[in-house]
Amino acid sequence: MKTIEIIGYRRANLGKTGSQTLRDDGNVPCVLYGGDNQIHFYSPMILFREIVYTNEAHFVHLNIEGEEFQAILQEVQFHPVSEVILHADFLRISEDRKIKMNIPARLVGQAPGVSKGGTLVQKRSSLKVLGFPKDMPDHIDVDVAELDFHHAIKVSDIKYQGLEFMDPKQASVAVVEVPRAAKLAAEEAAAATPAEGAAPAAGDAKKAEPAKKEEGKK
Repeated sequence: MKTIEIIGYRRANLGKTGSQTLRDDGNVPCVLYGGDNQIHFYSPMILFREIVYTNEAHFVHLNIEGEEFQAILQEVQFHPVSEVILHADFLRISEDRKIKMNIPARLVGQAPGVSKGGTLVQKRSSLKVLGFPKDMPDHIDVDVAELDFHHAIKVSDIKYQGLEFMDPKQASVAVVEVPRAAKLAAEEAAAATPAEGAAPAAGDAKKAEPAKKEEGKK
């Protein structure tokens, strides 16, 4: 997995006013967890582009005024309107300790259901996994080459060496949805076709009675 370097500076003021001042200056207030003590620091917002606005997972090499740490970005808070990064939490990691990460999922292959007119829908953009740092991938490929109508790829269908998937086993990752027009056509066809062995409609029965009487006269 690729590692991104983030340069940080320790914070002197931890209040709301100090945090807002940092944001106004183009910085992100941050906290590093996982050690003996939490480290409060800030970092230029521009450095977050490669780890936040991406479709791959990354490790983070933190350099906080000369102190270096290996970490992962655990949580990011965004402004609800402007989507400016308000705060970031990092978790310190070590090679001998398992970690939980959200790894982006990529759909690969051509689903048969799509060639029949269906729409491939990705239900989960990422998968939560547990494993050692050395086993963490940039992304997880999900093969949809056998995905047809009325079928789904579930979390339990995905295997990756060294990783344990933490999402619900029966949760869908990808499905092929039947187009609405095709659904309506199928429903209309089913309604128009009488079930096997079903009694004739009342109108049809009445039409058949005169024919039987004529046969009796003969």
